[in-house]
Amino acid sequence: MATIKAVLRPKPNAQGQYPIAIRITKDRQSTYIFTGQYLADKDWDKGKACVKKSHPNSARLNNLILSKLAEANDKVIELETQKKGSSAKSIKKSVAGEKEGTFLKQAQIYLDNLKKSGKYNRHNNDSPKIERVKEFAGGDIAFSDITVPFLRNFQAWMKGTRQITERTVVNHLVIVRSIYNQAIQAGAADLKNYPFGKGKISIKFPDSKKVGMTKEEIAMLETADLPNIGQHHARNIYLISYYFAGMRVSDVLRMKWSDFQNGRLYYTMGKNSKTDSLKVPEKALALIDQYKNDTSQHDLVFPFLKTLPDLKDEFEVQKYIKVKVRSINTYLKTIATDLKINKKLTMHVSRHSFAQVSADKIPVQILQKLYRHSNITTTIGYQSNFSNKDMDDALNKVLQ
Repeated sequence: MATIKAVLRPKPNAQGQYPIAIRITKDRQSTYIFTGQYLADKDWDKGKACVKKSHPNSARLNNLILSKLAEANDKVIELETQKKGSSAKSIKKSVAGEKEGTFLKQAQIYLDNLKKSGKYNRHNNDSPKIERVKEFAGGDIAFSDITVPFLRNFQAWMKGTRQITERTVVNHLVIVRSIYNQAIQAGAADLKNYPFGKGKISIKFPDSKKVGMTKEEIAMLETADLPNIGQHHARNIYLISYYFAGMRVSDVLRMKWSDFQNGRLYYTMGKNSKTDSLKVPEKALALIDQYKNDTSQHDLVFPFLKTLPDLKDEFEVQKYIKVKVRSINTYLKTIATDLKINKKLTMHVSRHSFAQVSADKIPVQILQKLYRHSNITTTIGYQSNFSNKDMDDALNKVLQ
């Protein structure tokens, strides 16, 4: 519970008088609301925290102080009953009538912007994370109350009460940080209260296990007899992704016949709008040729998005792609079972599979270009999940 007291601040004005203020203290942090009144030090009763009766306006000044104290106490009680506590600064802002931004209000702006930008996947993934912050906080929360202790308690709550993995916990913190940053830029939050950074909350993703298919398993997939049309299309999409160095499934499904010129594929990546060009491998060409007679709407190579009325509505396109990828992954799972491949077979694994097969065979500078990574350190870090030759050779030398 916050404590509230009237005090005389130590810095005098030009007349040598000191400002009368209301001090709000919580969790050993204090802030001050100034009454606009000044007083000589000799007229202040420090023990009783009021103006001495010897002052000619003592009654009026003490009534002003009492009204400010009562107002502050009312706000403390109100805020304490609405939330899981509040900081001295947020109490001050509430008493003073200052409009401090709140997390949920800024989060709604964040989500609205994602929707306007057509980013369905991020909108869909981030919405429940924001709801989880709301659940933990017991409602909306001022940015000044999103402190290091609050975030540490939030992390512990997610791990303990909600049984959420470490990586997902970090993803929640990333969203909170993004919304906090936007609030600072919009003037809805104060940079000095920022809880992230050195000595505060640092965000570091834990290592995750990445396993791709081996060359032999890819060969099994290529030669498998798949009479089920759903499995057939799913296998083709997976292999096209693999043949084009782990191309993202959203880019595969958007492929158009006009993207192929002079034996090359020219396309724009959906994730970051980067343009790229790749030679069309013979294996990829053989699969793509299967769809030449299927006159799909929008000039699309593959039939998955042909029922969409408008490919320019990016939000709806991403929403539809998510549904189709879920269906493709379901078919891939049945294929893995039929072929006795004891690995999780999804479209995302096609990227890992290319990395698995290319490990120690392709220079990292070339891999960087194939993966469309902006920074080579990203490529090195990613490829290290699959390249074990140096460690294997070292171990063999010791054990031989």
